[in-house]
Amino acid sequence: MKHQPGPRVVALGGGHGTSVTLQAARHYAGDITAIVSVADDGGSSGVLREALGIPAPGDLRRCLVSLSDPETNALARAFEHRFEDGHALGNLVIAALTATTGSFTQALADAATLLDAKGKVLPATVDAVVLKAVADCGEVRGQVNVARAGRIAHVSIVPPDAAPPAEAIEAIHAADQLVLGPGSLFTSVLAVVAVPAIRQALVNAAAPLVYVCNLHATGETEGFDVAAHVEALIAHGITPDVVVCDPSRIEIGNLDLRIVTADLADPDGWAHDPVKLARHLADLVG
Repeated sequence: MKHQPGPRVVALGGGHGTSVTLQAARHYAGDITAIVSVADDGGSSGVLREALGIPAPGDLRRCLVSLSDPETNALARAFEHRFEDGHALGNLVIAALTATTGSFTQALADAATLLDAKGKVLPATVDAVVLKAVADCGEVRGQVNVARAGRIAHVSIVPPDAAPPAEAIEAIHAADQLVLGPGSLFTSVLAVVAVPAIRQALVNAAAPLVYVCNLHATGETEGFDVAAHVEALIAHGITPDVVVCDPSRIEIGNLDLRIVTADLADPDGWAHDPVKLARHLADLVG
C-alpha cells in the first residue's frame, strides 16, 4: 500500500482480535500492516495446512477482509462464505494463490489486491509452525490443544527458528505505533511474540508498543486481571509502553505501567468497538 499522510501502524496478533484493531486503524492510520499468527491448526485452516503444507490462512483471511470494505465489496463478503465442507472461500483462494505463485507471502499480497485492501497482511512466519506450551498438565502441542490446556506458563513455536518475512521486520522498525492484541493471550498474541525475530524487533523498535487487553477472560486466561496479562507478556520478553483496557469488563490489578482506561465494548459487550478503540489509539500516536 502506498504510504499516505498519517501514522504507520503495525498490528500484531491473531484473527478476530487483530481484525478489530485493523478496523480501528483505518480511522486514523496512513499506512497499516498486520503481522498475524499462522499457528492455527483447527477448522478449515488446519485441514488446508495438513493437506497442502501451507501456513494457516484463516486468521490472515479475516484480516484481509477487515482491510477491505465488505459492505461494498462483494468479493470481500464472499471471502467469508463457508461451504458445506467447512472451508471458507478466502482460505481456498489463498491456498490456490500460494500454489500458483509459489509464495505464501505473495499469495497474501495478491489477495489484498483482489480485495482492494487498505493495508498489508503478513504471516508471522513464512512456513507453518506448531504452537507449544508448558502448562500445569505438562507439555502440549498444537494451538487447539494449547487453548484447552488450562493454566499455561509459557508458549513457544516449533521449529524455534522459524523466520518471518523480511517485510514484517521492516514494518516493525518503520512503524510509528505498534499494537499488540486484543486476542487470546497465549494462542494469538503470544503466538506472534513467540517468533524470536519478531520478539527481538519489538524490543528494538523505536515506536511505542500498545497492548490492548481483552474485554473478558477466556478459558486460557481464567481468573486473569490486566496485570496478569502484562506479566505473561513480560515473561515472554515483551514489556508494553502503554496498556489499553476497559475496567468495567476486566479488573486492572497492580500494574506499574501507563494505562489508558475507557469504555471499549461494542453494543453486545463481548468485542471491542472499532470506533471507540480508534479514538484512543489515535490519541496515543499524538
